[in-house]
Amino acid sequence: MSESPSTLPPAKLPSHTEENYLKAIFKLAEAEPDTAGVSTNRIAAALDTRAASVTDMLRRLAEKGLLNYEKYRGVQLTAEGQRLALLTIRKHRLWEVFLVQQLGFNWDEVHEVAEELEHVQSPLLMRRLDAFLGHPALDPHGDPIPAEDGAIRRPAHRLLADLCTGEFGTLAAVKNTSVPFLQYLDKVGLQLGAIIEVLDKVAFDNSFELRINRERTALISAEVSRNLFVTE
Repeated sequence: MSESPSTLPPAKLPSHTEENYLKAIFKLAEAEPDTAGVSTNRIAAALDTRAASVTDMLRRLAEKGLLNYEKYRGVQLTAEGQRLALLTIRKHRLWEVFLVQQLGFNWDEVHEVAEELEHVQSPLLMRRLDAFLGHPALDPHGDPIPAEDGAIRRPAHRLLADLCTGEFGTLAAVKNTSVPFLQYLDKVGLQLGAIIEVLDKVAFDNSFELRINRERTALISAEVSRNLFVTE
């Protein structure tokens, strides 16, 4: 039997802007799971837009059944809204893997390109891309890639900030994926897979002296250590 693409009816396909909103709301809710809902102001800040524009979009998404919205109480994605958010995140992260592995992009160069590619509406293309890449579990920044059904397998790791002097860890993921931060990590030799030994944790400011890959040493700030995840 030949493989055939399965698509939503055209009327139900979200626009690029709607996908961006759903993705942003999902990530904000994921970052603070104990909050009742994601506030309009947090969404506006994440998307760098006006609160009034956010309110209009939230009403539209609520009318489509993609989120539950009550003024002054924040929003929560419905099951369908979460499915679409995870689908967009899946496409984004698969494209990042492709850009790094197949086209030679550096990990600080892929985000903006993947932001454009994530809106391609072809389930068949994404299945074949996933298979072509060998069904990767993680993107180039160590973030888990959702399965087509939305399932996410989150790897067990801990913040570098929680390590003590003398402990080892392997750099597994980065929390901050901004271009300046990733370029800084490249400069000090901190790439995914690097073996890190904590030589000293400075009591004055909680900065870290590290040995990287048993060769070079680096001094990083407490802020940097709170943005790096390691496995033991």
